[in-house]
Amino acid sequence: MDNNILLNSLIARALLSAEDGQKLLTESVQLSKSVEDILSDRRLIPEVELAKAKSEIIGVPFTTVDPKTITEEVRKLIPENTAQTYRAVPLKLEGKMLVVGMNDPQNSSAQEALRFIAKQNQVSLGVYLITRSDLDAVLRLYSSYESDVQKAIRSLDADVSGHDSLRVRRASIDQGRDAEEDAPIIKIVSSTLKSAVEQGASDIHIEPQKDRVRVRFRLDGELREVATFPLKVHDAIVSRVKILTDLKIDESRVPQDGRFRDTIFGKDIDFRVSTFPTPVGEKVAIRVLDPTVGLKNIENLGLVGRNAKTIRRAVERPYGMILVSGPTGSGKTTTIYSLLQILNKEDRNIVSLEDPVEYFVDGVNQSQVKPEIGYTFASGLRQIVRQDPDVIMVGEIRDNETAELAVHAALTGQIVLSTLHANNAIGVIPRLIDMGVEPFLIPSSVNVMLAQRLVRRLNPNCREVLEAPPEIQEIIRTEFAKLPKDIQASVTKFRPPYKIYRPSEKCGRKAFAGRIALFEVFEMTRELELIINTDPTESKIYEEAKRQGVITMRQDGIIKALEGAVSIEDILRETTES
Repeated sequence: MDNNILLNSLIARALLSAEDGQKLLTESVQLSKSVEDILSDRRLIPEVELAKAKSEIIGVPFTTVDPKTITEEVRKLIPENTAQTYRAVPLKLEGKMLVVGMNDPQNSSAQEALRFIAKQNQVSLGVYLITRSDLDAVLRLYSSYESDVQKAIRSLDADVSGHDSLRVRRASIDQGRDAEEDAPIIKIVSSTLKSAVEQGASDIHIEPQKDRVRVRFRLDGELREVATFPLKVHDAIVSRVKILTDLKIDESRVPQDGRFRDTIFGKDIDFRVSTFPTPVGEKVAIRVLDPTVGLKNIENLGLVGRNAKTIRRAVERPYGMILVSGPTGSGKTTTIYSLLQILNKEDRNIVSLEDPVEYFVDGVNQSQVKPEIGYTFASGLRQIVRQDPDVIMVGEIRDNETAELAVHAALTGQIVLSTLHANNAIGVIPRLIDMGVEPFLIPSSVNVMLAQRLVRRLNPNCREVLEAPPEIQEIIRTEFAKLPKDIQASVTKFRPPYKIYRPSEKCGRKAFAGRIALFEVFEMTRELELIINTDPTESKIYEEAKRQGVITMRQDGIIKALEGAVSIEDILRETTES
């Protein structure tokens, strides 16, 4: 498709500004990639909106796909090799018409192959445009995780103590099928990794129990059991993971950790591995680091409106700290990476200290601390300032020395991004003081403080709307009354009795689609500086936050719930009243 035609359509539909469109066109020429590929890879526009725009341009109708509705009989009409080669999948058989889904319906070779298949089956052909995600989901139906694993287990010999079959060539998971056919353990491990990436899992847990091996995925923040193996295969599975990670196979008494990278579904995925000894064997936890999921822009995180403007204003300043707070697993690092992407420009030298490096970002000089050899955040920071940095990213401020060094770096002309543990945004300043940072240094070094929590995002195709019960109505009214005047004006579109959304029971696990963050953003002001230098109690800081009109995480969440992005139950569970 012509890049200019697609861009003009997107601009006309207000999906892109003219300025952004021109930048994108220039970049597509430089990278030798289509505009559609760049938009899709970076998720600059919602995938469905992009597909609808493309549908209007080429005149092919667009449809969404539920893979569960595609029967095995329909799937057999187009062989797997043909579906993979031509990126075309069968959707349904309507009378004497075979309905096919494609992401590139203009592919003449694919159309010719499909017409031949339709003629062989004595049916006509109907083509729909579908998103890449839907296409990939249908393609993965050709080989399900559960059936792959069961076949591998059945092919195992009764004695699996030998590990010779593990030591096959180190093939890519996407390309290692020949090796897998001869090595069932390799098949089990690779199928587990593939399924985790396919389902969007953030973590894989391989856990030995008394009489079985349990495999659980963390999906949208919740652990779910996805498979069970015989206990006899446990040691072989752990050994295979260790081989991939270059860990010591013969050491099971102490924890080990490492990482490896592989290509799955055409994407480079990093896996961070940790082993942990238990009385019945080693437990393995694998963090799945998919850059297409973990690297987002701030709008996709849920940072919008006044909060987004405040953050962008802080990022544009020439120096100062941006601190992100929240408990473990609240998405702090993802937010920091999003800010790094805004700052990542050719004229800036960006250096990071991380523990560990989660995502590799082109253009950023990333370094991983190793406390066991004395390379800590504090010692690394001393060296970073000699690297002529413009931007410094510190994975976490954990102690007094790191805090003081980060503050001094911000005072001497660098932008410093970091995280620390505090319950909310107003708790950041007391936390820094508790760490031993001199109060008079904080106003000059800190630009903005964020706090965040993660909640499950509702699937827009799997939600139901209903009137909120009386107790929820009262909570919403109370929180809206506390909002600043300008924000109150913007939420008048939500009128009582308030309507809320809940996941549809018929969708099951498909009712949620990833997670979104709730934010609280607190800016440094002259009034706050006076409080810090005189009486920096949390109550005084809270009063300043009210004066600024800070939107609390609960208020941010309620607005998102009324918009249908999340369920109100998740918001009330994850936040506390202010």
